[in-house]
Formats: sequence, C-alpha cells, structure tokens
Amino acid sequence: MSEPRSTTHHIHEVFTQRWSPRSFTGEAIDEKTLMSFFEAAHWAPSAHNSQPWRFIYALKGSPEWEPLFAPIFPQNQIWAQNASALVLFVAQTQWIPPLMDHEVPLPYHALDVGAAAMCFSLQATMSGWDTHPIAGFDKESAHNLLGIPDLFAPLLLMAVGRRNPDISALPKELQEREKPSSRIALNELVSKGLFQL
Repeated sequence: MSEPRSTTHHIHEVFTQRWSPRSFTGEAIDEKTLMSFFEAAHWAPSAHNSQPWRFIYALKGSPEWEPLFAPIFPQNQIWAQNASALVLFVAQTQWIPPLMDHEVPLPYHALDVGAAAMCFSLQATMSGWDTHPIAGFDKESAHNLLGIPDLFAPLLLMAVGRRNPDISALPKELQEREKPSSRIALNELVSKGLFQL
C-alpha cells in the first residue's frame, strides 16, 4: 500500500492491511489455499452456534465459474473477471432449535454469515491474497443457477485474487478508487452509556 492507514488505538496490522481491491492478476489459486480460508470462515461465531453459513465456490477457468460469474452485475463483471476464485456466501434462514420440532426463523443469519465472511477475508489477507465482497449481483438468478433451496439466501459474493499493482485495465473511475479507503473517526462512532450522534 502506498498510503498506510493509521489508527487511533493499537490493533493488529491485518485489520489495516485488508482492503478490497478491484485490480487482480488473474493468477490461479490452489484449492488447498482456498480451503484454509473456508476453514477460518467456519470458525466464526454464530447465534445458538447455528452455523448458518454455506459456501459455493468456483475457480477461474473451471466449468463452475460461469454460474457464479453470470449473476454479477455488469459494472462488477468488468473487474471480477480477473479474480482467481469466486465465492458465494449463502445463509440458512430457518432452523429447528434444540428441544423444538418445527422450523423457526434464524434472525441473525446475516450477521453470522457476515462474521464468517470477515474471517474468510482476514485469513486470505494473512495468506498474501486479497478479497473484494460483491453486493451487486442478481440474487434470484444466483438462487436459480446454483440450485439453492428456498430456505437459504445468497447474501454476498466474494472475489478472491492477488492484487495487481497495474491498474490500467480498470475503467478510469475505478482507477481513482483503487486504494485503501478511510474510516469515520472512532470518536464519532463510539459512545459510553447512551447513544450519541
């Protein structure tokens, strides 16, 4: 990174090293490495230990790639096409809790899958890879193309790859954004006791 991020308080450097590039080299990632990211993801915390996450992945150039790539909105396909892998994070939205005999909603499924996605991304960063979460995709299309059951919801796609310092292949407007983003000052987000704006 040309402009290191700074923090108000000391934290592990992995949190500031992780960001979401769009410029990828397209080089292959081996499945053993990718599986280590899934290993980290499935150790995320979840409400009632329900573990509502499911992961669908495809490697660039494989037969599985197109059904994962096709639902991505065109403005994101421009750069996602150079990723080494695509991962769809899917959430189980209902479950049968212990001591019950019928399904009920899993109200925290999105939060739990978000935690798994962050664990996935941090492990990738620590392994020398990068990730970019993609919200811009057709969820209904993904549901149909990938055979996802009705009680499961596709929440986000993740592009995985090696960051390419040559950003010339990106459209001009994306080249300008190809750098680590800043954050709102911590003292504007944290309040003691009562909510404060």
